Amino acid sequence: MREKSVLVEIFWNLTWFWNLTSQVDYLNLSHNQLYGQIQNISRAKYLVVDLSSNHFTGALPIVPTSLIWLDLSNSSFSGSVFHFFCDRLDETKLLFVLHLENNFLTGKVPDCWMSWQYLRFLNLEINHLTGNVPMSTRYLQKLDSLHLRNNHLYGKLPHSLQNCTSLSVVDLRGNGFSGSIPIWIGKSLSWLNVLNLRSNKFEGDIPNEVCYLKSLQILDLAHNKLSGMIPRCFHNLSALAILSESFDEGEVPENAILVTKGIKMELLTFKEYRKILGFVKGMDLSCNFMYGEIPEELTGLLALQSLNLSNNRFTRRIPSKIGNMAQLESLDFSMNQLDDEIPPSMTNLTFLSHLNLAYNNLTGRIPGSTQLQSLDQSSFVGNELCGAPLNKNCSTNGVIPPPTVEQDGEGGYRLLEDGWFYVGLGVGFFMGFWIVLGSLLVNMPWSILLSQLLNRIVLKMYHVIVEYV
Repeated sequence: MREKSVLVEIFWNLTWFWNLTSQVDYLNLSHNQLYGQIQNISRAKYLVVDLSSNHFTGALPIVPTSLIWLDLSNSSFSGSVFHFFCDRLDETKLLFVLHLENNFLTGKVPDCWMSWQYLRFLNLEINHLTGNVPMSTRYLQKLDSLHLRNNHLYGKLPHSLQNCTSLSVVDLRGNGFSGSIPIWIGKSLSWLNVLNLRSNKFEGDIPNEVCYLKSLQILDLAHNKLSGMIPRCFHNLSALAILSESFDEGEVPENAILVTKGIKMELLTFKEYRKILGFVKGMDLSCNFMYGEIPEELTGLLALQSLNLSNNRFTRRIPSKIGNMAQLESLDFSMNQLDDEIPPSMTNLTFLSHLNLAYNNLTGRIPGSTQLQSLDQSSFVGNELCGAPLNKNCSTNGVIPPPTVEQDGEGGYRLLEDGWFYVGLGVGFFMGFWIVLGSLLVNMPWSILLSQLLNRIVLKMYHVIVEYV
């Protein structure tokens, strides 16, 4: 095993291997069991290098400025990223795509992006990077996708990002960003398809300017400290409101496809990114401190497939037109303070496979539909609801329901256990008893005999009680 390790390290240190670049433009050694360290390859002339999903260690190598595609993801690179990004600042880097995700990289995100003006896809997620997003990111005006999730970044989002007007994907989840959601996101990033700020420390209201994002298809603001009410202008999010054909190659932006020397390469576009998230069009505002009613205008998002408003402080009733959102596959309103009945229109949600209305103040009967009755009871617990799939039967205004009959094996009918049968039995006994007793009391001789009989019974009961005492 030790010999293999030494051989691999020698292999990657051999300068003659990297000097083969005069004859090779594309190098792909991904998804192997290669390990060791990669030294300086700045003199190589590769256009595309893919060494992802191996076991390389040590610092990131210095790469040639002519490189246009580099993938070093899913490995064990460690140390600072400063030397990688800030080497030879006087030379413009031609890199279009950079994958460094899922390593052990540390230190601050360097403030030297002025040399990376051609960058269109940047993925630094799942590392140990710290600090703020630097102001020099304003030079990344061609950037299409920014992935920084699951690091240790903090502070407010810099105004410099509003210069990155080509952004379609912004994924900052799992960090410590704070402050309010900037207004400029809605004003400057008009091409945004995905905005993921989940699991940070954003607070305050959701600005109405978010409604300017006509192309937005995934909005994830869950697990923050947001307050205020849901903007009523959300129905202006055209991509979520208008039913359209599924995403296809024709919708891929021009800058998402790169052709060089006969090699056609697709960037990780929004189409691929949304597959990772699991839902094509979704909105998640869960686990915040939002309050007020759920606006009826929200039901205008006809193309929405996933909606999660759980763990907030929403009150009043579920919007009556919720059934208009016929594309919904997942709906979660649990852990709020919603009241009144479940709207009958919810039976129109025929694609619904996940529903959670648990722990609210909902009352009344669960609307009858095959879809709702097929769900688990846990979807409705913590309310005052009745009807299937719950075991609690419904009654009308507290009146016992009419008797139910079922056909027996001989073609006849028999009463089931119900309230009316026993009420009738009790009333009949009461009337018959007092008719007999009343006639005896009216007739004086019989009244005397009845009185004597009752006295004897009382005396016998008295003697029995005395004996046992």
